[in-house]
Amino acid sequence: MPKSRLDDVEEIRRIDKSDMLAFSVDAAKHLQEAAHIASNISLDYPKPGNIIIAGMGGSAIGGELLKDWARNKTKVPIEVSRDYSLPAYAGPRSLVVIVSYSGDTEESLSAFLDATNRKCMTFCLSSGGKLLEFAKKLRVPHLTVPSGMPPRAALPYLFVPLLILLERQGVAFKVSSEINESTGILERVAEQNAPNKPVKNNPAKTLAMGVAETVPVIYGFGILRGAAQRFKQQFNENAKTPAKWEVFPELDHNEVVGWEKAGDLAKHFSTIFLRDNDEPKEVRSRIEITKKLLQPSGSKQLEVWSQGDSDLAKMMSTILVGDFASVYLAVLHGVDPTPVHTITLLKEKLNQTDTKARMLSELEKLSRANFRP
Repeated sequence: MPKSRLDDVEEIRRIDKSDMLAFSVDAAKHLQEAAHIASNISLDYPKPGNIIIAGMGGSAIGGELLKDWARNKTKVPIEVSRDYSLPAYAGPRSLVVIVSYSGDTEESLSAFLDATNRKCMTFCLSSGGKLLEFAKKLRVPHLTVPSGMPPRAALPYLFVPLLILLERQGVAFKVSSEINESTGILERVAEQNAPNKPVKNNPAKTLAMGVAETVPVIYGFGILRGAAQRFKQQFNENAKTPAKWEVFPELDHNEVVGWEKAGDLAKHFSTIFLRDNDEPKEVRSRIEITKKLLQPSGSKQLEVWSQGDSDLAKMMSTILVGDFASVYLAVLHGVDPTPVHTITLLKEKLNQTDTKARMLSELEKLSRANFRP
C-alpha cells in the first residue's frame, strides 16, 4: 500500500506553510494562557438580565459554545448576534459583549455603536483595531488578547474570557475546574492526533481521509451543537471545501427526508456524527436510528467521540479533533490552510463602500461627546 501524504511530516509542513497545525498541537497551552489573560477581567456592572454576544465568524463561535455550555447552568438568557444591530430587547439590563479578534470587523463596530447608544452594559474583546481604540476612548471595559493569529485559531482567547466573564457576573460557577480538566484532555487529544502519528493510529487523519472528495455534513446535539458548527467552519476556511451542519433532534424532522431521493448525489457527501458517552438515552436512540435510515443513501458515515467528564472538556476535545482534521484535509487537497483569499477580497471590496467610515464617524462623535479629561 502506498504511503499516505498524511504520514509524511515533511510534506505536511511543506503544504501547511504558515503552520496552522501548530495552533492545534499547542491547544492546551493556548487554553491556559487564555485563562490567565482573562483573570484580569474586572467589571462593575450588576448581574445582567440577559447576555448578548455580538460578533462574526471565528469571533462569534465562542458565543455559540458559551450558549451550549451555559444552557443547563444559568437562567440568564444568552443570545449570539451576527448582525449590524442588536435585538430589539437590548437595553440597560443587557450585558453586550462585542467580540472582534481584529477589532475592525464592520458588523461588530456597528453592534458596538448600537450597544453604546442603547446604554447597554458593554464589554469589548479584541486584539486591537478600532474596537479597542473606541473602547478606551469611551471608557468601556475591555480585554486585549494576543494578536497575529487567524481569528479561527484564536478560539481559546475568544471563548475562555466569556466563561470567566459569566463567573465574574455571578451567572455561572466552577469555571476554573472545567478549564483545568480541559487543559489535560486537550494535551491528550493533541498527542493522539499529532502530525507524527500515522493515519492508522490518528483519529483526525482517519477522519480527513474518510471525508476526502466529499462534502462533510456534521451532525451535533446538545453540548456538541456549536462543535458541529465549528467543524463546518473549519472545513470551509482551512480545507477550502463546502460543508454543512445540523443538530439532533431537529434534523430528524426535515434533514433526514433530504436523503430519500438523493440517488448518486449522496455518494458525494459524508456524514460525521458527534458523539458522547453520556449522551441522553433519547438522543442516542435517534442517532442510531438515523444512521440506519441513512445507510441506503450510500453516503459515508463517521463518528467523533468526545473525551473528558465536564461539558467544557467534552466540547473542546471534540472541536480539537475537527480542527486537526480540517488541516489534514487541506494537506490532502494540497492547499495551504491559512490564507482565506475570498474573505480578504470581500473585505477589500466592502472597504470601498462608506459603511465602515460612517460607523467610525459616529463613534468619533460619541467619544468627543463623552470626553472627560
